[in-house]
Amino acid sequence: MNMLLKGSDHRLKPVPGARQVGVAQASSEFMLRRAMAPLAWIVLLSSAAHAQAPAPKRDLSGVWGLQPAREVSEDDKQSPGGEIPPLTAWAKARYDLQKPGYGKRAAPGGNDPILQCDPMGYPRILYFPTPFEFAQISSRVLQMFERDHVVREIWTDGRALPSDPDPLWYGYAVGKWTDDTTFAVESTGYDDRTWLGAAGFSHSETMHLEERYQRVDRDTINFTLKIDDPQAYTKPWIASPRVLKLRPRAEIRQGYCVASEENAFTKRIREPGALNTGAAPKN
Repeated sequence: MNMLLKGSDHRLKPVPGARQVGVAQASSEFMLRRAMAPLAWIVLLSSAAHAQAPAPKRDLSGVWGLQPAREVSEDDKQSPGGEIPPLTAWAKARYDLQKPGYGKRAAPGGNDPILQCDPMGYPRILYFPTPFEFAQISSRVLQMFERDHVVREIWTDGRALPSDPDPLWYGYAVGKWTDDTTFAVESTGYDDRTWLGAAGFSHSETMHLEERYQRVDRDTINFTLKIDDPQAYTKPWIASPRVLKLRPRAEIRQGYCVASEENAFTKRIREPGALNTGAAPKN
């Protein structure tokens, strides 16, 4: 049955004022998009520039911070991490005499050298949660650490490592660029009074380190470390790979270890904590 009457107009008629409302809404949306377009372009370009910023060639300059990593055990505190190789008899005897200030073996009267503000040594200082700065000068790359405000020299003039160096707190290091973004460092001659972390693992004066700093982009360095010390470990110690991030607005502060403050902290907090719990608290 045809429900349409002859001569009737069955087309839908616009609601009065609807066209005006639609035009106004469209105009408002257009103006909003127009106003936000420059901001959107700024965000897009900024993100693209940040994501695509390449690593400068043969340049590590800047303040860097080691990114946190999961500590599998308390033995990893301020240490290279990774699988700790079996200790030699020489290293085991020294390890048994160590009295850490923190962790499961902590006890009053700890003999960790840094509790007396002795130099932290390398590579332990690299794993301490404070930044350091790379500075490149003629014939050397410098690592300037906030902790203790000390400088490690890495010679880049082509010299070889000395065959029998005098032991130094931060060793004797030489480095070279293996390509435009990778800086390789070898070092030896380390004072054996320093520890490889807070747990008390030792090393000898002939410990040999191989480091790789690969700057994968402007803001990121991938770091690897190999420790070769036959007097202390039955095989090389391969450290956990770590990441360094650029801190473009950071400055290195004067972070000295002050013996009077360290001793006061030990008496007030660290040793009572070790007596009460068998493990000193973390500061």
